[in-house]
Amino acid sequence: MKTRAAYIAFLLFWWISGVAAHPLNDINNRFKPIDVFQLEYASDPQISPDGKKIVYARRFMDIMKDRRRSNLWIINFDGSNHRALTTGNENHTSPRWSPDGSRLLYVSGSKGSAQIYLRWMDTGQTAKLTNLTHPPRGMTWSPDGHWIAFSMLVPDREKPFVKMPPKPKGAEWADPPNVITKLRYRADGRGYLEDGYAHLFVLPAEGGSPRQVTSGEFHHRERPTWAPDSKSLIFSANRHEDWQYDPLNSEIYEVSLADGAIKAITHRQGPDTDPVMSPYGKKIAYLGFDDKYQGYQTTRLYVMNRDGSGREVITADFDRDVRRPFWSADGKGLYFQYDDEGNTKIGFVSLDGAVHTLAKDVGGLSLGRPYAAGSFSVARNGRFAFTHSQPDHPADVAVGSKGNADESRLTYLNKDLFGYKQLGSVEEIWYESSYDDGRQIQGWIVKPPKFDPIKTYPLILEIHGGPFANYGDRFAAEIQLYAAAGYVVFYANPRGSTSYGEEFGNLIHHNYPGQDYDDLMSGVDAVIERGYIDEENLFVTGGSGGGVLSAWIVGKTDRFRAAVVAKPVINWYSFVLTSDAYNFFYKYWFPGFPWDHAEHYLQRSPLHHVGNVTTPTMLLTGEVDYRTPISESEQFYQALKLRKIDTALVRVPDASHGIAARPSNLIAKVLHVLKWFEKYKTTED
Repeated sequence: MKTRAAYIAFLLFWWISGVAAHPLNDINNRFKPIDVFQLEYASDPQISPDGKKIVYARRFMDIMKDRRRSNLWIINFDGSNHRALTTGNENHTSPRWSPDGSRLLYVSGSKGSAQIYLRWMDTGQTAKLTNLTHPPRGMTWSPDGHWIAFSMLVPDREKPFVKMPPKPKGAEWADPPNVITKLRYRADGRGYLEDGYAHLFVLPAEGGSPRQVTSGEFHHRERPTWAPDSKSLIFSANRHEDWQYDPLNSEIYEVSLADGAIKAITHRQGPDTDPVMSPYGKKIAYLGFDDKYQGYQTTRLYVMNRDGSGREVITADFDRDVRRPFWSADGKGLYFQYDDEGNTKIGFVSLDGAVHTLAKDVGGLSLGRPYAAGSFSVARNGRFAFTHSQPDHPADVAVGSKGNADESRLTYLNKDLFGYKQLGSVEEIWYESSYDDGRQIQGWIVKPPKFDPIKTYPLILEIHGGPFANYGDRFAAEIQLYAAAGYVVFYANPRGSTSYGEEFGNLIHHNYPGQDYDDLMSGVDAVIERGYIDEENLFVTGGSGGGVLSAWIVGKTDRFRAAVVAKPVINWYSFVLTSDAYNFFYKYWFPGFPWDHAEHYLQRSPLHHVGNVTTPTMLLTGEVDYRTPISESEQFYQALKLRKIDTALVRVPDASHGIAARPSNLIAKVLHVLKWFEKYKTTED
């Protein structure tokens, strides 16, 4: 640990020294790597039932423990009386108002394990309601305010596979082997999974013993919704016999709290998720699609009668993914969240399918890179609260109201930092792809502080992952740090990106990487045409799907001075058989098993083109990444070494696929990228 801390300190010294020597930079006013520890952001804003107050989780960085922390804060709808409800370098999350607004549930790990707490809002008194053995998920109040439902893992203690002979008293033997028989046995960010299944529980609101209400060898992880009489729960799960091999085929179920009887309400091939009960209990809204085994499929909003009859697709003509549905108080429509051309929005759809946009710029929860991530909640009177982000700030709390076009940002959590820091400006551009179909592609140019269009700057192409995801006009610490170091940064949403409809997303179905390469190269050309890019200093980087494309690019062209390929897939054959979601990828991203389609897997693998690479290429991956295991990076590294191409392999200790989950890892990632690029940057004599 001391060695790692010393190395990061050295990199920080190098970066600060280099920037200070750069004639365009004022080191005191630029966003610096150490400033990452000063960032704060809002998450999970929950508006009270009467629409007068918002409680949210205020996230901050603990520089001594290198962790993200969270306290609960409250603010009035008009922005007044902003104050803390909990404090300390701990985690207080998941605030949930009682139906009458008199009480607040939340989860706290202040006593060493995640437990459910209750706060009376009039007095501030709190009570610890549970002594759970595993963290609770998806808490929700019953309509009568008497019960709380949640999901929790129930361990499954299997008998040892073999019986070892008794060891002598005091002997120190090795830990026994772990015998794995389940299809999915590890998950990125969670490691090797504890045997067991997630089940639904109900707990009296005044405390007591939680009661398990589902059973069986199935997972029940999603937040349930209550029936109006508080006597049953409606939930989504995959309880089919073949659920492990058909991972998306979930249904909507109802479980009786009286006897535990479970009945299926939906019956179709495909996901049925996120059920919400209408105010009068006559209808259920939910999300899903008819599964066509495509790489990308648009999630639609459905409404059906309580018994499952009369199913209708409400958003059939709305070619965007629907998320987080909320019924309006009168039951005449639903609020929802969606992404549109790189911007996350809140919409409202009436039962006849008419869609209206209520707010935009929802997001700010993805600190490192400008991904879509945000949330909102709705009060009975149509007021709503949401996380608001633009390129100059991470998530703050903002509010709006149905029928009123005005949005109001309530918090400025980073005013103390960005009040004197100069950030890079972000400009949206649209350009035509050089591929035959001439698609219009959306991208963004980030310019260094004190940008001078008369000068020329090195360019970094930064590529998003997914690949079924999107970048947008949102705050991104990594992008801003590259700009602060004197680079123009370009990022785009090539074909396959979400927020442009199902047809655009599936242009890379069984064809990735493919013409998205042309989209990205055309974007680089479009930026160069503006006249302020040093064409001798072009660089490329990206993570996950962006790592795939970075590795693909250096096998296709030598126009970039250097590349940093982060957490990539290099060999699709090995990836499909080592990733944590191997029961999904082979049937949705490929035409079948790799041994039946070996040539297809090979033709789409960056490893197939490694013999063409001349670009100095760094590989960077977390050592416990189970989504794109580090063995993928090692294959490319070793191939480049055998070919005597300049390369380096950066292994991030204890990091999963989300490398930037710890603040210091975000900093270390950026510093390694910049150091590698500086090493190969050309300078004028």
